[in-house]
Amino acid sequence: MFRFLSHLIFLFFSNLVAFLIASYFIAGFSIPLDLKSLSIIAGIFTLLNIFIRPIIKLVLSPIIFLTLGLGIILVNAILLWTVDFCSKDISISSIKALLFATLVISFVNAIIHFSARLSFKKAL
Repeated sequence: MFRFLSHLIFLFFSNLVAFLIASYFIAGFSIPLDLKSLSIIAGIFTLLNIFIRPIIKLVLSPIIFLTLGLGIILVNAILLWTVDFCSKDISISSIKALLFATLVISFVNAIIHFSARLSFKKAL
């Protein structure tokens, strides 16, 4: 239970940082920079990643397989669009902004998870 909770908290803060970076660099992708709105957006995205992402990956597994894993970008874009649909605090103005924000958020999360995994292995 503690491992799941710590993973959930880590994923939440990782998404929070990724949303901040994406809103800074991507034109057409905007979020309010107050902590409450940012926390709500990161929380919704974290919960979608934990509960809905496996279902979407299962449904889109043939596409993910045929594109040699690049279909994961489609999964992440669907989740980000769902957050935009669920929250009034986030604004994505175009498909291009959605795609670039998806790429930035995925890249930032990958870097954070990779560096955390390396530091955890060094600690052991």
